[in-house]
Amino acid sequence: MGQRFRFAIISDPHIAQSETIYNGPNRFHLVEVSIPGIEQIFDHLETLDLDFLLLPGDLTQHGEWVNHRWLIDRLKRLPFPVYVVPGNHDVIARDASDRAIGLHDFPRLYQDFGYSDGKTLHYQHEILPGVRLVALNSNAFEPSGEQIRVGYVDQAQLDWLEETLVRYRDDLILVMLHHNVLEHLPGQSNSPLGQRYMVSNASEIIRRLQAAGVRLMFTGHLHVQDVARQGDLYEVLTGSLVSYPHPYRIVEIEHGDSALRVEVRSRRLTAVHPWDDLQAMSHQWMCDRAEGFMTKFLTSPPIGLAEHEAAAIAPTLKDFWASIAAGDPQIDFSHLPPEVQTRLAHFNSVDGEGNPLAIDNTATLVWSGDATPSPDHSSTHSST
Repeated sequence: MGQRFRFAIISDPHIAQSETIYNGPNRFHLVEVSIPGIEQIFDHLETLDLDFLLLPGDLTQHGEWVNHRWLIDRLKRLPFPVYVVPGNHDVIARDASDRAIGLHDFPRLYQDFGYSDGKTLHYQHEILPGVRLVALNSNAFEPSGEQIRVGYVDQAQLDWLEETLVRYRDDLILVMLHHNVLEHLPGQSNSPLGQRYMVSNASEIIRRLQAAGVRLMFTGHLHVQDVARQGDLYEVLTGSLVSYPHPYRIVEIEHGDSALRVEVRSRRLTAVHPWDDLQAMSHQWMCDRAEGFMTKFLTSPPIGLAEHEAAAIAPTLKDFWASIAAGDPQIDFSHLPPEVQTRLAHFNSVDGEGNPLAIDNTATLVWSGDATPSPDHSSTHSST
């Protein structure tokens, strides 16, 4: 069909050297995995014929200078180009401190990984002939310097995005940012818990991307394996390196003459010292810490149960979020009251006829020459 290339995605690695790990009893992230885990993934990626690597944010645990410096030094030793964007954990406040970097330190530090001018918080780069990466900063801050707890892409970036898409309209455009643009959970944009993982002005981004015929976005932040679709536009969300199921992705793209084929394949870390069975240990780690979260989840939109109803049900759904995070969820809700079953059934991955559907970990998406998407699968998490 034309040009073919391969790249990898590692999201939300939350790099944490031992002296920066907080050991609270309810800590959700298994950040002990971050450095040995990413080293193991790098070892695998170096055996592949990769054209580049994408890291869509939360590179470090809490923006620590020492963790950014460790990662930058390690990325410089990889045999393929790497492109990054900042996540909410990478710049925890607008202004730097002795412990953590500030917003304008990020492009200076990551000049070798997309931010070539060392100043601007967004960039575009021709990563291969006719293939262009557009990277956005979705972190925003109050006038006081405190981080806004939702994603936001400011007007200057939106204007730049529109101009860039027009200027390079003949290129294949790949878009990367940290926060989600499309919904990856039913009702995510209307849920107080879900909204914090999304760009609050997502519609402004979607309108520009769809007008320009952009088909692919890559995001992180939610720590979930999911592929979502709105019209011709797909968003590939990659789960976190330090959360179950500890995934990373290999993506192959072939394009030419307006046709596009995208193959998404996912891998998992299975053993990281001292855990010989990381998958089982991490799954249990997440389930053990899930009850409080599930109570909040069940009382929030779109579920909206009463507090006493949620408290009674939450202990039976400790593995709910682990199933969602793993992608392609098929959760048994038969033990719940019928009305609750109905509300939660939307979180399972099924097709229009209610049959199990797998797209979040392995998918082949195909657009024909008329730009109409004809994926081998279509996700129930599509935005409308």
